[in-house]
Formats: sequence, C-alpha cells, structure tokens
Amino acid sequence: MPDPSLHLRLGRPEDARAISALARRVVRRWVLPDQSREAGQALLERLGARLLRERMLAGQRFHLAWMGELLVGIAAMRDDCHLVHFFVATRYQGRGIASRLWQRAMRDAVRRAGTRRFTLNATRCALPVYRHFGFVATAAERPSPNGVLSTPMVLDTPAGIIGRP
Repeated sequence: MPDPSLHLRLGRPEDARAISALARRVVRRWVLPDQSREAGQALLERLGARLLRERMLAGQRFHLAWMGELLVGIAAMRDDCHLVHFFVATRYQGRGIASRLWQRAMRDAVRRAGTRRFTLNATRCALPVYRHFGFVATAAERPSPNGVLSTPMVLDTPAGIIGRP
C-alpha cells in the first residue's frame, strides 16, 4: 500500500541543493565501492548543486519524492527517454518509492514526447531494481563515456502499461 505521507512533484532549481545532498549520499554508499577513484570523484562533481540547477534550467526533468520536508527520492530524465539519475535514500529503500518515481517519470516522458523506449546506464547495485522495472541489458558492464562502470539497459514499453492512470 502506498505511503500516504509520500508526495511526488517536479523538481525546481531551488531544490538543487537537496537533490545534490541526497544523490551524493546514495552514491557514496552504494556506487563508489565499484568505481575507480577518478570515476567516483568525477561522478560526485557532476552531482554538485550548481550543475544540477543548470541542468534543470536547461530542461532536464527531475521528479522528486518527499516525505514531509525530507527529500527521499530522485528520478531525472534527459531528452524524455534516458534516465540519468535515480536515487532513493538508503533508509527509505524497499518501500515502493522507486516504483512510484519510475512510473511518474515514465508517464511524464510518454505524455510529453510519446516515448516508448527508455535507456539508462545501470551501476551494479541498481541492476536488480531496473530488471524489476523490465529493463534488459544491451551490453556487458563497461565504462560509460564519463568513466563510470555501468551496464547499458533498455526498456521498450507496451502501450497498455503506460496508458493506465
């Protein structure tokens, strides 16, 4: 059953500091252990508040999950088809927040652009979540263009899944 205290909304530039703090915490805990020091440092830099704010102002959409005043989840979509950031605070994992965030981001992209194919680059710790959503690997794990070890994945969505309210 969905948590009634959870509310989802589109991120605003003034949310960049909270987004950065949550993303960096999750990355340090779950992603960095599998990465080279250089790739990890570069990833943390890309998650800085200033850069995130710039991306929002340039049109990247950040869907946010809040429990009261606490940010607990982030789903950021580029070009209405590529999931670039997807984080749920460690203590809030396993509560369905990731599913709700993904459904919201996916439906928004479909509504805005008619998207039927979604892509992402999954770090090791995130593979089970993305497989649960229906994504499949398109290649073996490899360094992404920015050096982070990840597995490219794709999801082709059947019309019926997204059409439901």
